Amino acid sequence: MTKIMASFIAAGGLLLSLVLSRAAAADEWSTDDLLATEKIVRFVVSPTDAQTVIWEKSAPDKEKNEYISHLFRGGPASGTEAVQLTRGKDSCTHPRFSPDGKRIAFLSARPLPKSKGKAGDDSDEDKPKSQIWLLEHGEPYPLTELDRAVKDFGWRDANHIVFIAQESPAERERELKEKKDTSAVVEDEANEPPVRLFEVELKSKKVTRLSTNADRISELFVAPDGRHVVTFHSQSLRFEYDNAIRPQYFLTDLRSGEQKRIFADRRFNLLAIEWSPDSREFFAANRFTTHPKYLCATVTECWRFDVEDTRETQVPLDWPNGLASEVMNYASGDYLSTTADGFVTLLAAGARVKAARFTREGQTWTRTWLEGTLASNLFALKITPVAGTNHLHFIRTTASTPPQLFAAKLDGARIADPTAITTLNEGWKDKAKARVEIVRWKGARNEEVEGLLHYPHDYKSGQRRPLVLMIHGGPCAADLDAWGDRCSYPIQLHCQRGAFVLRVNYHGSANYGLEFASSITGEDNYYKLPVTDLERGVDALIERGLVDPDRIGTLGWSNGAILTLALLTHNPTRYRAAASGAGGFEWVADTSVTSFGQAFNDYYFGAMPWQNPAVYTANAPYYQADRIRTPLIIFHGDADTSVPIHHGWMQFRALQQRTKTPVRFVTFPGEEHGLKKLSHMKRKIDEELAWFDRYLYGTAKPPEPWLKEGSPLAALAARTKAKSDNGRLGVLVNGRLVPEVARFKGVQVGRFEVTRAQFGQCEAGYPVPAGRENFPASGVTFEQARKYCEWLCQLTGEKWRLPNVDEAEKLYEAGDAEENTLDHWAGYAPNPEDAAELRASVAPAGAGALLESVGRFASAGKEPVFDLGGNVAEWTTDKDGKPVLSGGSADQPKEPRTRKPQVDPEYIGFRVVRE
Repeated sequence: MTKIMASFIAAGGLLLSLVLSRAAAADEWSTDDLLATEKIVRFVVSPTDAQTVIWEKSAPDKEKNEYISHLFRGGPASGTEAVQLTRGKDSCTHPRFSPDGKRIAFLSARPLPKSKGKAGDDSDEDKPKSQIWLLEHGEPYPLTELDRAVKDFGWRDANHIVFIAQESPAERERELKEKKDTSAVVEDEANEPPVRLFEVELKSKKVTRLSTNADRISELFVAPDGRHVVTFHSQSLRFEYDNAIRPQYFLTDLRSGEQKRIFADRRFNLLAIEWSPDSREFFAANRFTTHPKYLCATVTECWRFDVEDTRETQVPLDWPNGLASEVMNYASGDYLSTTADGFVTLLAAGARVKAARFTREGQTWTRTWLEGTLASNLFALKITPVAGTNHLHFIRTTASTPPQLFAAKLDGARIADPTAITTLNEGWKDKAKARVEIVRWKGARNEEVEGLLHYPHDYKSGQRRPLVLMIHGGPCAADLDAWGDRCSYPIQLHCQRGAFVLRVNYHGSANYGLEFASSITGEDNYYKLPVTDLERGVDALIERGLVDPDRIGTLGWSNGAILTLALLTHNPTRYRAAASGAGGFEWVADTSVTSFGQAFNDYYFGAMPWQNPAVYTANAPYYQADRIRTPLIIFHGDADTSVPIHHGWMQFRALQQRTKTPVRFVTFPGEEHGLKKLSHMKRKIDEELAWFDRYLYGTAKPPEPWLKEGSPLAALAARTKAKSDNGRLGVLVNGRLVPEVARFKGVQVGRFEVTRAQFGQCEAGYPVPAGRENFPASGVTFEQARKYCEWLCQLTGEKWRLPNVDEAEKLYEAGDAEENTLDHWAGYAPNPEDAAELRASVAPAGAGALLESVGRFASAGKEPVFDLGGNVAEWTTDKDGKPVLSGGSADQPKEPRTRKPQVDPEYIGFRVVRE
């Protein structure tokens, strides 16, 4: 990519040059851009025509300070045009079509029409709880109004919905509430309310209890014909902690009420169920492990269950890596969807997934890989059979392409006629996305290890650049070839800074089979193998001539932070900057206070602390903290139960008290393991980037907490960034000063009006009085403005022009901000007669006396663009290329009712557009 030299000319003639990307600042990534992420959480397809799709879209709500979800409708017939179905400050989730396709049910905790909560009561007990809502025509309305939240539901038929919810409060619970007793007994099995199966009838809204179980149903899956339901039953409140008492699974006949336990063997740890279209069988995704007790490292199998003979049989995937259940971390939805003769699924394939169709004849299964231009990088899919045609809907993404939802047909194993039906994250369209390469090297045990290498946005062959390791959590998780930018891993923001980003699927990761996932168990493998993988990955990039060995940083969240800390103790001098987010630092206390402490630590370290305390000491970076020399920033939520905040305090105090290493600790009140508040996410990203700017990139700027974002002073600061010491605005190209541009309302337009200094380089003899270099070029004819654009084209090799009529309509629309108009000088809004008198009174001051330096007044837009409504009126072109004056000017009132004001020639100038 060609570079522009932005220069500051010092008073003594010293030229200080900064190399800037050719892309305008508005095309660069910001923290706010990343936080503006739109995501499809889940989608459903009309069962009757497969043409209508409802999706749940997550997007930020600044007022609520978090992401919320709403429902949208679209489909192949409407292209990418979508209709928003729900609105408001409360999320609407889990949409489901009725069997006849006429209604949509969903969950929401939005206030009920006649709220039962007490006015002003802010307690959790009295807040609205998630209920089933229906959407037919017009506004949604609540179907249930329970004192407990509905956890999940499914349609039984067009007039009945089956759902699960906690049983109503017992007398003991009501008494404690009356006493305002908020104390809690840990794992109080005897008094924990059961979660049961209920049914609600649509017309009457009558709720009927369908089960009397004493345990807690966590999930339900209703057959398409409404005859049966499969339910998952949690048996222990401490199952996450010790994996001791496994869940149970039941098949219930909703007509007779008969219930049968299924998948009773201890090897079964079901994730999800997918019914066949005829309801005669279903397929179950099962987390399989060879460990007799714990479920930390698994591979996902596929099992078929025949409803008639109530027998389960394993489907021979002939694929040791199993189903790609890891895609759920990238796009919530089905990774297996059934057809009349089998199913379509996604299979784990390292950093990628492979889509395949499985068909059955008798007891024989045949696997065929999906084909077509979009057959790769599918991350959620749904087959809807209608009139003999298998309609396929899927989410597709790559590491350099944000996700979108597509509709297609499945012709055998070929994806035919794919059409995008969403246009999420349109604001990113013109922003650079890092090129990604899947790289491989010999890691621990001399086994092949994969990683995703994201290139710097402005990379040129032969350059050595900084490297940032971004290490995934888990550890039984994986970085896939899918869009991965988020608060914990702001990839594009580092690539924009000129760095490579490497994401490594180290030993212990998912998607590579059970042996690889379970390889890090034992006394010292938990750290040793992944650290070796990471270090050798860095070595490989240095050997390729890509990475500057003196500019390497590392960061991660959860297990990624754990391994970051391990790298800092293992190789104290390699890393220049590091960030640890919700990372563990020691394991003895962790065993008891972490929600999954025993299952995790006993599995990976092979013993409990009292059985082998030495292994806990040897594997804790806390005891080697004095070796750390890398500046470290630490992030932690104070309500985290997965990796409690004492880990963060131990990191902070160890470095603060035992080393001279720079350290900073940022805590987030009320946050759990993953941040939820937008303000906290922004703080995390900004703090982390500032840390890396200082210690890795060497570009840190002094903090300016007194400078309010969006204030006139902030605009002044933005303006002076482009300014030379002798006052000349612009950027240097081939030794000439040219206008700076910014993206505003979809146009790369001049940030300022063309200045006298800029215009004088093209127009021989044009006066540029001292002190007025940054005043707008005025007294300019339309032809002169066009010739200047042609001069810019020749100078830069780019296309420059005047704004056209369509652009002018957007750019020059009236705003409320004060501009350099006659109103500003008068101190009021003058009518035509007063305006004439004012112009006459200022005439003795000379031509253009009311003009000001460009950018003096407040800017418009996120990326500052100045003087659109004042200073000089600006030449634009109509559809035939003829001249039109647009915008306000200093000699005319802001009052818009004068159709074509007679602007004095000395108040006519222009700005440019770069294509």
